[in-house]
Amino acid sequence: MILPLAVMGQEKQNNFEISKSIDIYNSLLRELNLNYVDDINPGELNEIAIDAMLKEMDPYTVFIPESEIETYKLMTTGEYGGIGALIQYDGEYTRISDPYEGWPAQKAGLRAGDAILSVNGVDTHKKSTEEVSELLKGQPGTEVTLKIQRYGNDKPIEKTLKREKVKIDNIPYSTVFDNGIGYVILSNFTKNAANEMKQRLVDMKKEHQLKGFIIDLRGNGGGLLNEAVDIVNLFIPKGKPVVSTKGKAQNSSHLYNTSNQPVDEQIPLAILVDGGSASASEIVSGAIQDYDRGVVIGQRTFGKGLVQNILPLSYNTQMKVTIAKYYIPSGRCIQEIDYSHKKDSTATKQDTLGKPFATMAGRTVYEGHGIMPDVKIKADKYATVTAYLYAKNYIFDYATKFAHEHATIAPAEEFKIDDAIYQDFMDFVKEKKFSYTTESEKTLVELKTLAKEEGYLESIQPQLEALERQLKADKENDLVKNRKDIEELLLLEIVGRYYYQIGRIVASLDNDKDLQEAFKILLDKKRYESLLKP
Repeated sequence: MILPLAVMGQEKQNNFEISKSIDIYNSLLRELNLNYVDDINPGELNEIAIDAMLKEMDPYTVFIPESEIETYKLMTTGEYGGIGALIQYDGEYTRISDPYEGWPAQKAGLRAGDAILSVNGVDTHKKSTEEVSELLKGQPGTEVTLKIQRYGNDKPIEKTLKREKVKIDNIPYSTVFDNGIGYVILSNFTKNAANEMKQRLVDMKKEHQLKGFIIDLRGNGGGLLNEAVDIVNLFIPKGKPVVSTKGKAQNSSHLYNTSNQPVDEQIPLAILVDGGSASASEIVSGAIQDYDRGVVIGQRTFGKGLVQNILPLSYNTQMKVTIAKYYIPSGRCIQEIDYSHKKDSTATKQDTLGKPFATMAGRTVYEGHGIMPDVKIKADKYATVTAYLYAKNYIFDYATKFAHEHATIAPAEEFKIDDAIYQDFMDFVKEKKFSYTTESEKTLVELKTLAKEEGYLESIQPQLEALERQLKADKENDLVKNRKDIEELLLLEIVGRYYYQIGRIVASLDNDKDLQEAFKILLDKKRYESLLKP
């Protein structure tokens, strides 16, 4: 009886502290309103206070004001009322960066690169993407008028669009390759994700003699837990545990088992993951790994083993709160950072091994580091020049220019960046006076400063100047030396202007190292089976 009494005593003490804190807060806000020298905004101050309090928790526990309900609805349903386009800020205005094919923005003729000057008469100069996004969203069926500035046009253009209930696809692309491998990109775990995945798999099996199946979870940040469970159920038998959640509240602890007959228990299976694969993606890849049902390929996943729930609060506000940790079939929790000790350290533990666990076949897997792939593929690391060109929008801006000058291009799977296009890109970059600072140049400046302070500068000045000249000469050749990486990004950006999201996916497949490795493994029965044995 000691433990229950202790728990009851702690709960009673917490309830008293909550009542006391609320009373203090109410009296403080009231006196501030009555006595502060200037007028205050109680609503704004309240939101600041709430945000500051929740910062002491984990990054996933947040307050949702009424104005942001639509944004959080998108996370769980994949739906929102708007124009159907991604936007980005360029330092002056927010621009259309990617209109979704078939939705209001694309149907109205909006193009990537269009700068949004105003929304329903509201000037958007220097407004953030979040502020412009809120202006663009609204009830489906309502109209929104945009004034835009388009590349190559002297005068602004006005477009009136009718908002729709935009649904972001769970599966933006799927295909069966010539080698007999089925492939599905799963980008979200919103409502019906599992049913959509099931239908794609069933259709592929009807129309093809499948030699293997690939689920691409790269960049998929998660979503609904039950959808993840049902996707795992497509490949493992009924009645098997997939994930359990354990939290403080009694109703936050559950065991989720498969509840249906699987679609296929035998087909060779590969799951592609990377550092952007999180939460529900880690449940799927982790459960498949724990049951030795398929091979996980790519890079270590994000490491988010926390479960959130959205709770209603007063005045149509909400709170997204972490209610539990989840554990996959081997018993491991893949959560990377222990936020309960974040004041001590929030550093990841990627250089150490967590507690070992075993898969059903006896393979060793580890806790606390996300999902470690069975086959690791080194992630591409772009050169400094490539990163600058991308981050500073030179590739994006050139694609805007290119699309203005070329009405059509070859199909997405055939289009290539030839010498003439790449030379035109280099001329464009030179004309824009592109410049950047390499890490070597930064180090050289630091070395000069240090040498001067220590009295060595005069004696090593000739060597430093020679090194500086050599760096400058090498740097001038960076666009040629790093053409392959730059060309890949340029190709995808240009293809996206003509064939949108699907075209960009199709154009990326030939150079996809993770995908090519999955082909080799799935088509090599001996290697596939050996990877799933201890």
